[in-house]
Amino acid sequence: MLPGMSGEETCKQLRTSSRVNIIMLTAKSAEQDKIEGLYLGADDYVTKPFSPKELVARVAAVLRRSSEGELLAEQIHLPDGLTLDNRTKEIRRNGEKLGVTPTEFKILHTLAQYPKRTFSRAELIEKVFGYEFGGDERVIDTHIKNLRRKIET
Repeated sequence: MLPGMSGEETCKQLRTSSRVNIIMLTAKSAEQDKIEGLYLGADDYVTKPFSPKELVARVAAVLRRSSEGELLAEQIHLPDGLTLDNRTKEIRRNGEKLGVTPTEFKILHTLAQYPKRTFSRAELIEKVFGYEFGGDERVIDTHIKNLRRKIET
């Protein structure tokens, strides 16, 4: 019932490129609507009328589950024998530790989490440095250049 695109279509499109948390807040209260919303990728489904306290609790629960989920994948295996160890924040090639900086690790970790996605400099800076970053966005180029030098064979 959103203008221009349905909530279901919005959810479906978001899921193709993002793991952002999605809570559908809707007037559609039929069981089939709820099931469809959850199968499309929503993390929760709240129908109107709703209690503001319940909504806050559901948001907290979704955020809690999403942060726990990040800890489940301790290692990410990439081509060319590369392994990212999320616990120790190290990158290894065939078991041998590569000397990367924390920033370089965050960059590769971000890219590895979304293998089919292209990031703008601004998006990478937001994910790696946070919203408050006040420097030049071209700094990401230098970090990527250094990272490539260390991981490319």
